[in-house]
Amino acid sequence: MTYQNYSLKQLQQIDAAHHLHPFTDHKELREAGARVITHANGPFIYDSEGTELLDGMAGLWCVNIGYGRDELAEAAYAQMKELPYYNSFFKCSTPTPVLLSKKLAEIAPKNVNQVFYGSSGSEANDTALRLVRHYWVLEGKPEKNRVISRKMAYHGSTIAGTSLGGMDAMHKQLNGAVPNIVHVMMPYAYELALPGESDHDFGLRAAKSVEDAILEAGAEKVAAFIGEPVMGAGGVKIPPASYWPEVQRICRKYDVLLMLDEVITGYGRTGEWFAAQTFGIEPDTITTAKALTSGYQPLSALLVGDRIASALVEKGGEFNHGYTYSGHPVACAVALKNLEIIEREGLVDRVRNDTGPYFAKALQERIAGHDLVGEVRSIGLMGAIEIVKDKATKERFLPSGSAAVVVRDHAIANGMMLRATGDTMILSPPLIWTRDTIDMACERIGKALDLAQADLRKR
Repeated sequence: MTYQNYSLKQLQQIDAAHHLHPFTDHKELREAGARVITHANGPFIYDSEGTELLDGMAGLWCVNIGYGRDELAEAAYAQMKELPYYNSFFKCSTPTPVLLSKKLAEIAPKNVNQVFYGSSGSEANDTALRLVRHYWVLEGKPEKNRVISRKMAYHGSTIAGTSLGGMDAMHKQLNGAVPNIVHVMMPYAYELALPGESDHDFGLRAAKSVEDAILEAGAEKVAAFIGEPVMGAGGVKIPPASYWPEVQRICRKYDVLLMLDEVITGYGRTGEWFAAQTFGIEPDTITTAKALTSGYQPLSALLVGDRIASALVEKGGEFNHGYTYSGHPVACAVALKNLEIIEREGLVDRVRNDTGPYFAKALQERIAGHDLVGEVRSIGLMGAIEIVKDKATKERFLPSGSAAVVVRDHAIANGMMLRATGDTMILSPPLIWTRDTIDMACERIGKALDLAQADLRKR
């Protein structure tokens, strides 16, 4: 029996009876009933009632080539027919992870040539943490095991991922974090810049918080700094141009490894294959997932720099780590086809030279002036809209985050799928968006802001 044999109410009842959703107030969800998304095509998703929504989040930061790509389904089918699964343990491999690793090394920063596979960004960050600490043991410095992260960072939902991340609400439910992880200020100028402080100076000050944490612990105890090039789930916080060069200088000065989390920014989001290339960063590890397969299959790839990889090969012995689905042949086949499509259709260049600049201009000209908007910012096809009560003072509506939810709900009701994170509306659309799609999005967002403003005035 297929889902078409069930009514929406029946599906909602079954969902409530058996399905625990991620990041969800389950009592609230079960009282309201889940929206059931049934199919999608191109930049649009559709629910069980036939409602069309322009997807402003690429699923969950991942569907870069859009929906309904038969080539990916065909690649998965062909691989399933030939070899649906075999593991990468016991000195075995299969063709698709071998070829995918070669492709990833070709498009990654030049010092990154090795790949370790998992099934999610959380797994990739767990692996990165374990590998970095193992590296320093191999180098004869086991005491060098502290990792510096940032407040409001998101690095996954596993115990290690949550510990690496800097979200208080997640930490409160952890009841015991992985030790030796500390968090410093985020490069969020809109709220944290001092009066009169330039973006350049703020970027240097935010980077200095990394150096301060290294000096407080002692460089001989600090293994690595981890950061998203652009903080995604924390609200699309884009650092000033001065930030990453200074962070990189600091890491090199104190011999601290540099770990990038590109689970969101990887594979074209910022107008380069990787945001490392956008910001000129030479990382020791890059965690990726999401857009690696455009979400059509679960797959993550930890890209490992030559310094760590060489030590692992030459000094390591057995690295006692891995997953049943590391290098899954079907997922890797889909990833290969996905990267081929991104390259063939010139989506990375399009974001850098056309849709990215147009997106930035459209947000500035059509959204930034709204009374509810304190700031808009974007990089590539990734943007944020700050919701405020007062533009001049940056005062927010109370309770915190409530106004953005009102905007989100009006956006969805008017055919635009957006996400609210705190007091920030965030966008991360499929890379297939055109100028016409961007115009459509701005029109629907503008209408949602008008309707939300009318509601908020009643408070």
